[in-house]
Amino acid sequence: MQKGLKGVIAAETSISFIDGERGILVYRGYGAKDLALQYTFEEVAYLLWYGHLPSTHELHTVSQALGQGRILPFHVYEVIRALPKGMDMMNQILTAASALGAEQTPSIEQAIRLTAAVPVIISAIYRKERGLSPLQPSAELRHAENYLYMLTGTVPAASHARALEAYMVLTMEHGMNASTFAARVISSTESDMAAAVSGAIGAMKGPLHGGAPTGVIDMLNEINEQGSAEVWLRQKLERNEHIMGFGHRVYKTSDPRAEALREITAHAGKNDDWLRLAGEVETTAIKLLAQYKPGRKLYTNVEFYAAAVMRALDMETSLFTPTFTASRTVGWTAHILEQAADNTIFRPESRYIGTLMNEITK
Repeated sequence: MQKGLKGVIAAETSISFIDGERGILVYRGYGAKDLALQYTFEEVAYLLWYGHLPSTHELHTVSQALGQGRILPFHVYEVIRALPKGMDMMNQILTAASALGAEQTPSIEQAIRLTAAVPVIISAIYRKERGLSPLQPSAELRHAENYLYMLTGTVPAASHARALEAYMVLTMEHGMNASTFAARVISSTESDMAAAVSGAIGAMKGPLHGGAPTGVIDMLNEINEQGSAEVWLRQKLERNEHIMGFGHRVYKTSDPRAEALREITAHAGKNDDWLRLAGEVETTAIKLLAQYKPGRKLYTNVEFYAAAVMRALDMETSLFTPTFTASRTVGWTAHILEQAADNTIFRPESRYIGTLMNEITK
């Protein structure tokens, strides 16, 4: 028996492949790092749904469909308005997502509508919590740009939109993680896609899975105030304290997602103090970790650069996990489609360790 099903193969998939020892993450045969550096959110989402990169015509079609999917039904806004102010954002998001409903048989069209709708739901809830009215989506903006626009009412700088887009590409899929497994389990019962995505959002909410990288933000703030990354990091390591944003339970070498974000933010960071600071902290931390913790294989993880990107965008910490959710909706829906194509209901066994009644043991 493996507690938590660790190491147990629960499904076959052609969506993604991870090799933590070699630092490899592949989407449909393409390296995720290369995809993040060379392709848009829309192109990579198409790849995960359809199994191949889109032609110009196919990209135009899926971009149009995503734009149309941003228009939420009136009742979804009514649900959002009815939810109490101050309620946990992730709980509000999953409630509103479940209100989207869906046909019983999953389809790529549903996947596109859900992916388009989730950022709109997030922005509407975020603005409601601040006493602001929701903004209408822009059909002229790409997926990541429109998300930032709907949060703030301002079209983002191109470098910021590109950094967020790269982050969303790199986090849209990551194998049989807890939320993806939850989505596949729900889908295996032949429940609808909106229900399966809502269940995945519930799993994403847990701090052991989709917890926000607030510790990295706090670290960068403290280092910025102190003025010296090396002094701050040495003090932490001398006290044998954990350095946030380094090390990963899967990757035993450099996280390919962090590598891609490093390249994106290196360009954007030329005019951004926070992204420049992140690069300095990473370089210094890796050097010092090799000195203080030799052989531990502690490298930058995606949370480090996620925090740097979010901080550069002035995104509040309450939006970190929701933004992760907006990107991962693509992966969830791709897995739901794959599950439906060759479905067997998940029904694992459990081992009873309680007391047996005398009548049973006779």
